[in-house]
Amino acid sequence: MFSPVAMKRASVVVLERDERSVLRALGRLGAIHLLRTKAGPDTAPLEPPDRTADLARCDELLSRLENLRRRLLACPEHAAPAPAAESQDDLAEMALSEADALLRSHETQASALLARRDLLRARSVQLQDMQHQVEAYKGLDLPFDRLGKSVFLHFAVGNLPAEGLEKLRAKVDEHVVLLPLAPRHGRVPLVAVTSRKGQYALETALEESKFRHEGVCVERGTTPEAASETCALEQESVAAELADVESQVGRLVQEADRPLGDIERHVTALRHILEAEQNFPRTEATVLVCGWVPAPDVAAMEREVQRITHGRCVVQAADPEDVPEREIPVLLRHSRIVRPFLLLLENYGLPTYREIEPTLFMAVSYVIMFGMMFGDAGNGAVVAAGGLYLALKSRTQAYRDAGLLLILAGLSSVGFGIYYGSYFGITKIGGHHLGHDPLSGSPLVLMLAAVAIGILLMSMGLVLNIINRLRRGEYLNAVMDKFGLAGVVFYWGILGMILVLKFTEYRHSDYAALALVLVIVLPLGAIAVKEPLVYLLERRRGGHPHASSLGEACIESAIEAFDTVLGYLSNTVSFVRLAAYAMSHAAVLMASLVIADQMTKVAPGAVGTILWVIVMILGNAVAILLEGIVASVQALRLEFYEFFGKFFSGSGQAFKPFRIPTRDHGLSPQG
Repeated sequence: MFSPVAMKRASVVVLERDERSVLRALGRLGAIHLLRTKAGPDTAPLEPPDRTADLARCDELLSRLENLRRRLLACPEHAAPAPAAESQDDLAEMALSEADALLRSHETQASALLARRDLLRARSVQLQDMQHQVEAYKGLDLPFDRLGKSVFLHFAVGNLPAEGLEKLRAKVDEHVVLLPLAPRHGRVPLVAVTSRKGQYALETALEESKFRHEGVCVERGTTPEAASETCALEQESVAAELADVESQVGRLVQEADRPLGDIERHVTALRHILEAEQNFPRTEATVLVCGWVPAPDVAAMEREVQRITHGRCVVQAADPEDVPEREIPVLLRHSRIVRPFLLLLENYGLPTYREIEPTLFMAVSYVIMFGMMFGDAGNGAVVAAGGLYLALKSRTQAYRDAGLLLILAGLSSVGFGIYYGSYFGITKIGGHHLGHDPLSGSPLVLMLAAVAIGILLMSMGLVLNIINRLRRGEYLNAVMDKFGLAGVVFYWGILGMILVLKFTEYRHSDYAALALVLVIVLPLGAIAVKEPLVYLLERRRGGHPHASSLGEACIESAIEAFDTVLGYLSNTVSFVRLAAYAMSHAAVLMASLVIADQMTKVAPGAVGTILWVIVMILGNAVAILLEGIVASVQALRLEFYEFFGKFFSGSGQAFKPFRIPTRDHGLSPQG
């Protein structure tokens, strides 16, 4: 619960002929974080192979398959139904050459059909354009095919904006004939006729009126009515042929779905296997597979490898005693109720392998701090209800975890709201409440409670830091660091002295001076000499100290001691924000209530009641949205800076198991 899952460094030696079968099995199991291992006397003599060429070929096949999918599924009605998912065990291994040949045969089969479909679609669009064009000029008995060949007259055929027609009439003279037709889509089809001599004047006027020229495509001696009828007949013919081709494409999609899905699964799996093979050194006949395996999964991994190789393997799993902790991947496993807080923890980072795992501490403290700042039984119930809906209705695990987090935060708000006696901003319903709401109660008491929470959380961080240092063998830092034992003595000593001097008769005693030395001078002195001591010890061991000289180490220590005093003070005072935002939330709700009450005075009776309800709903909605975001962010800020900053590095690397992703089918649209 308080440490990452124990890891074992696994070394698996298998025959080269079994390598891919073993990797497929390990990819299904998802229990090993593969390591890149160099060739050498302690591993294997031959370097890992370079699979760049095969990886490029896999990418090319997957790209071609995706292109074929897009072309076949150009229409939504051709989406292939999802067949039953197949496991990797159900599929015989497919070589790249076999996958390429099978894909090429499907590409060839589809190419002519898709080309014909594209040609028919283009012709259908062209015929529709022609139909719309000639329909505009029905009723005009003009030889459109010979308009540009007239010796004496100039014709302009096209359209212009409806408002431009009157402007055009004002610009042309009596030698121009304008034949406007019925407006279409905000533009007026127009035939303008003038003499050859007036051609340039007409064209100038047309250009100023935003006239668009268009050619009317009719055969020689054919009227627009006849051309429209011809287009309609050809459209019917093209539509029928296109429907037949679309039907053939649909059948092709159904037939190709399973084999193309197999190709994709095989090539995707093979690509991951090729990437993995580049990590393993080898001999002429064997391969060394190395990786990290969670200790509870070692037995299952060994059984699977033994099964696949029929016992032709050697499996060893060792504890990572001598491995630097930053090289050991971290896997966190929690109960259902704590797991949602990993979403928040991972925003900061992961613990290293030998650090205390703080998710449970964070879960408890975060929920308490959020509830204190967002304390209202009604608002908290709304947040919890929203979280419940998210947890029950969401399809993804991340959203379900987020829903559970909202439920816990909302219930905490309900608890604090009952203590404050606040229900949607209405205080002391029925005269019953456990405490005082943040505004009517004593602000000083609320601030002291917030500081007390901060002292407890910071003290927990200091204790966790000491434990982490001791687990790593960093005894000097565990004792003399500002967040080590010296820091604990200083912090708790100062707090104890404040209480003693404030509330007891010993404030004038001679023991006060002795206590001052023990809890302030000695701890700060220990912190101040830590860096010079580290410098001298490193020089004695022949290492490379952090500081370049003893003088620099002394200056760093002096600054560290001064920063300790300011840091503890500022970190503690920072928790006053819990009280400040609790009062801010209460103030927003109180303002809503005051405005709502004024509505009942302005408009008595049923209207006033309705307005009261509306104002309260809007006011609480604003409080839930804005104050909820503020409370969640501020609680997270206190976790990250005031708590995690004492003990948590956040520099651990995540456990990333080797998996071979699969897809259920190859032609269904990708999400």
